[in-house]
Amino acid sequence: MSNIVIDGRELTATGTGTYLKHLLSELQQLDRTNSYVVLLKPKDMEDWQPTNKNFTKVGCSYKEFTFGEQIGLRKQLKHLQPDLVHFAMVQQPVLYRGRTITTMHDLTTARFRNPSKNWLVFIIKQALYKWVNRIAARKSKAILTPSAFVKDDVARFARINSRKITVTYLAADKITEAPEAISELEGKSYVMYVGRPQPHKNLSRLVEAFVQLRQQYPELHLVLVGKRDALYRRLDKQLQNQAIKNVHFMGFMNDGQLRWLYEHTKAYVFPSLSEGFGLPGLEAMAHDAPVVSSNATCLPEIYGDAAEYFDPLDVKAMIKAIAKVIDDDKRADQLRSLGKKQVATYSWQRTAEQTLAVYKRVLNDELPPAA
Repeated sequence: MSNIVIDGRELTATGTGTYLKHLLSELQQLDRTNSYVVLLKPKDMEDWQPTNKNFTKVGCSYKEFTFGEQIGLRKQLKHLQPDLVHFAMVQQPVLYRGRTITTMHDLTTARFRNPSKNWLVFIIKQALYKWVNRIAARKSKAILTPSAFVKDDVARFARINSRKITVTYLAADKITEAPEAISELEGKSYVMYVGRPQPHKNLSRLVEAFVQLRQQYPELHLVLVGKRDALYRRLDKQLQNQAIKNVHFMGFMNDGQLRWLYEHTKAYVFPSLSEGFGLPGLEAMAHDAPVVSSNATCLPEIYGDAAEYFDPLDVKAMIKAIAKVIDDDKRADQLRSLGKKQVATYSWQRTAEQTLAVYKRVLNDELPPAA
């Protein structure tokens, strides 16, 4: 029996948190042999309860990208004496030298700036982030990525042997809560986007495409779902100043409301410039929404033939792809059918099985070293 520590500090975060919750749930079903310690932020200790007696949780108060993480978390790990540590994100003590594997979700933060942050502070943090990525990739015994695109990207970026990287695709689940209608959108024709408004999400071009689409479809609405952070507030103010109408900033939606939106949209549009997996589009497919997607990075790999693609830098191409799905009911129905089949090719159980297999190989020192 081996002692495995999983860094679960991002349990309640968007994206990484979804990955962690499903991975922990499935691992508890699969592994009754090894013992696990899950590190959680103190505020998240009540958000996750183990269901397998071999799993325990321990509070970890060290924030990501801090000196506390580098010193305090390293000391905490040495105290726990694990046989293996799985960092579910790249943030980790770079001087920790025990056996580790790291999930590297993508390199987007290394390539795009967040305009809501102080530019000088962000540049410094971005440089640190790049350095930590390279160190983590090189010192980890194995790396997990959510797509083959990220696998190749990480191998080039960190100059490591791609044989130490295993692709563990994610999955999408259908919402079980009953659909909850949103009165302001009932009976309206709309396209939608769910997610954060960071620059790489390319919402400025989506809005530009929408403005031009309204010349052809004057009753069309654009629905943007996501926490109303500084970037969303900035975009909202910008559209108000430009007197752009029919754009709805929905903020946070509960599961029932989100399900209703997916089930009634003309198209789910994903204009992103960079993704590691593209879970939102897959979630839209799980709820019968026809998906119109950027052809950038990993998205064609993940969505296969179940999306209508466009060049995310070409607004006219985006307009043409959205209009094709709005105008052609046969194409929209085809995408719904293909979307269901595509969603079914992914499984959280398979994600966990592949992850557990990597644990075992690393514990047995079976993986090749970095080149």
